[in-house]
Amino acid sequence: MNDWSTLDVLKFATEAHTGQKRKYTGDDYIVHPMAVAELVRKHGGSKVQVASALLHDTVEDTSVTNAQVKELFGPEVANLVHWLTDSSKPSDGNRAIRKGIDADRLASAPAEAQFVKVADLVDNTSTIVVHDKSFAKVYLKEKNHLLKIMTKIHGSSLWRDAMQQMKEMAKSFPLD
Repeated sequence: MNDWSTLDVLKFATEAHTGQKRKYTGDDYIVHPMAVAELVRKHGGSKVQVASALLHDTVEDTSVTNAQVKELFGPEVANLVHWLTDSSKPSDGNRAIRKGIDADRLASAPAEAQFVKVADLVDNTSTIVVHDKSFAKVYLKEKNHLLKIMTKIHGSSLWRDAMQQMKEMAKSFPLD
């Protein structure tokens, strides 16, 4: 099913995230998925990857199901959204345990999903380091770990940009 446009996906994601605001900035939440999608597009991502970037938080943060994503945008988009949706639950334990579960899953994700996840990390970093310096150090350690284990995209221009961003952030937020 490829009879959808990126605009269709954007409209759907915008509606799904209606009323949600971006932490720290108060922007409409859709600003984040749009920024992730733009990074994916800028670095040569496919139409399916751009769509999954727009939808990457819908199953996790809204009432949208992966079945709905599959019905509307096809199995390829739904598969990537599935890989991009955290599998850990609060009942699994503290943040370190949950992020470990999610990291193990991302390490085995297809390259297309890892690519979108790196764009998500880059955009989140730019917000967190400006607005929450105390959390930034924790987040950057998690990001550094993910960049190391998502090996299927090492060497891509997006991964290199993410590594450069980490290098720049290390000046203000040493990882020890």
